[in-house]
Amino acid sequence: MLKKDYFKKNLLRVKQIADQNLGRAEKTDALTEDLIVAEKKVDLIKQTCQTTTKKIQTCLQGSGTDYEKRLKKLPEMSLSHSMTECSSLLGEECLLGKTLKICSDGESGLSHSLVQYEMGVEQNVLHPLQSLLDHEIPSINKQRKQLSKLVLDMDSARTRYQSACRQTQSGSMNKAENLKDEMEEASNKVYQCRDALSTEMFQFVAREAEYSEKLAKLIELQADYHRKALKDLDHILPKLKQQISNHHNKPLYGHSLQDHLRVTERDIAFVIEECVLTLMEIGMEEEGLFRIAGSTSKVKKLKASFDAGFVAMEDYVHDVHCVSGALKLYLRELPEPLLTFDRYGDWMAAAQQQGDHKLQSLWNVLDTLPKHNYDNLRYLVKFLAQLAKGSDVNKMTPSNIAIVIGPNLIWSQNDGGPNVLTTGTQSSILESLILHSEWFFPGGE
Repeated sequence: MLKKDYFKKNLLRVKQIADQNLGRAEKTDALTEDLIVAEKKVDLIKQTCQTTTKKIQTCLQGSGTDYEKRLKKLPEMSLSHSMTECSSLLGEECLLGKTLKICSDGESGLSHSLVQYEMGVEQNVLHPLQSLLDHEIPSINKQRKQLSKLVLDMDSARTRYQSACRQTQSGSMNKAENLKDEMEEASNKVYQCRDALSTEMFQFVAREAEYSEKLAKLIELQADYHRKALKDLDHILPKLKQQISNHHNKPLYGHSLQDHLRVTERDIAFVIEECVLTLMEIGMEEEGLFRIAGSTSKVKKLKASFDAGFVAMEDYVHDVHCVSGALKLYLRELPEPLLTFDRYGDWMAAAQQQGDHKLQSLWNVLDTLPKHNYDNLRYLVKFLAQLAKGSDVNKMTPSNIAIVIGPNLIWSQNDGGPNVLTTGTQSSILESLILHSEWFFPGGE
C-alpha cells in the first residue's frame, strides 16, 4: 500500500470512529455471538495459563539447560558438600562423621532428582504453555485487531456510499458505483478475516484438553520426583539406623544392656566391669561402700565420661564412693532391670517362701534369665560376696549390701520409685544370692 493511500485509509477510519461516537454513522459488530463466547473463553484460558505459568516458575529453584550450573545452585547440594567436608574433618572412626557421609550422599541424590524434575517441568509443562502465550494468543490478538480495522473500513465505505447515493446527480453516478465496489470488497475482507479468526479461536478452544494434559504432566512429574526421592531416602535410612545401632561409641547409661553387649562384643557391661575391677583393687576395705554416697558432681562426671568413651578410672582412686555410686546409678538407669520385668512376679513370689524352698524357687527363676542378664548378675554377685567377706572391716554385711543394691536390680514395669512395701522383699532376694553365691553361681570368681 502506498504511503498516500495508507494515510488516507487511517484518516477515513478516524472520521468513521468520530461519526459513530456522535451517532451519525452505523457501527457493525465485529464479532458474532458465537465469537464473543469463544473470545471470552480464550481470554480465560490465557489468564489461567499466565497465572499458572508464573506460579510454577516461582516453585522452581533454577532455570536453563545447564545441568551442572543448576545443580550447584541448589541448597540441598550445598548442604551435601558441607556434610562431606564435616565428615572428612571428623574422620571415618567417628559415628557422626560416618552419619554425615551417608546423609551427604542422600542430599546429593535428592539434588540430582530435583534438577531432573525441574528441567522436566520446564520442557514438558512450562515451554508448551509459554508457547501458547507467546505465539497462539498473539496470533489471535493480531487477527482480532485486523478484523476491527476491516470492519471499520467496511463501515466507512458504507457510510460514504450511502452519502454518495443521497447526493446523486447526473455527474456523480460513477463515484457511487466506485464506492459500492469498495464497500463490497471491504465486506468480503471482513467475512474472510472473521472466518480466519473463528478458525483460530475455535481451534484454540478445542485444544483445551491438550492444555489440561500439560498440567496433568506436572502432577505426573511431581509424583515421579517424590517417588524417586522417597526411594532414595528409604535406601539410606536403613544404612543410617544400622550405622548408629551398631556403633560401639554410644551412651551407656539408660541404654539397653543387650544392645551394649552386642555392639561392643562384650560379655560383661563395660560400666559394671570397670567399676568392679576398680573397687576390687582399692575399695574392698572402704567402710560403708555403696552405703555412703560419693560426690554428686564427681558421680555425674564419671557417668558422662563413660557415656563419652573417655574413662580414666585412676582419677577416682581417692574417691571410691563415686565409683560405687556410678555403678549403682548404671544399674538403676537400665531401661530394664538386671532381673528383668518378665520375671518380677516370679522373683517376688520366690522371695516370700522360707528356707530351702526359697533357695530352690530363687534358683528356678534365676535359671530362666536371658544369658546376658545371668552373666552380668553372676559377675556382680560374685563381687558383692567378696565384699561381704570383709564386713568386719568395711561394715558391709550381705544384709547391708542388699538393702542399698537390691532395689537397683529389680523393680516392676510400672514402678514409680522406691516403695517401702517391696523394698524389703527386693533386698532379701539379693541377700540370699550373696549368702549362697557359691550354690547359685558355682565355678570361678
